[in-house]
Amino acid sequence: MFKGTTIICVRRGDEVAMAGDGQVTLEHQIIKNGAKKVRRLVGGNVLAGFAGSTADAMTLLERFERYLEGHSGNLMRAAVDLVKEWRTDKALRRLEAMMLVADLRQTLLLSGAGDVLEPDSDVASIGSGSGFALAAAKAFIEVSDMGAGEIAKRSLQIASELCIYTNDIITLEVIKGE
Repeated sequence: MFKGTTIICVRRGDEVAMAGDGQVTLEHQIIKNGAKKVRRLVGGNVLAGFAGSTADAMTLLERFERYLEGHSGNLMRAAVDLVKEWRTDKALRRLEAMMLVADLRQTLLLSGAGDVLEPDSDVASIGSGSGFALAAAKAFIEVSDMGAGEIAKRSLQIASELCIYTNDIITLEVIKGE
């Protein structure tokens, strides 16, 4: 598990939302509070969030975006190609990060262990506060009519109250269907 961040992706109705906190931690010290760990890719049609070493994550995001462009925005094909390279390339296999990526059709969790996982539910999360955010989001989905963006944001706020590596400075991106 990677310390220093929480990323959550929520699907509800015709929208998908991804949110991440802004805290960057080096060992036991907070280095930055407002890092942006969630990005829009491919003209805003794909969301990507990362947990782990910032430099490693940025390297992976750049490569993932190239694969997305090469596969005309096909999320699964780009994810499989990235993870193949990540697992087999001598330099990349040492990178310490995890990624959540999503478009209007699917959400995928990517890791350097070779994982391309599509969650069973409409919620997925990574990072140190992942379990807290995931539980909160699942509860909100069950008992409320909030949209995906509000669920993602409120779930991260709850995680920030429980996880010392997660703060409440949140970046939220939402893609809405037509």
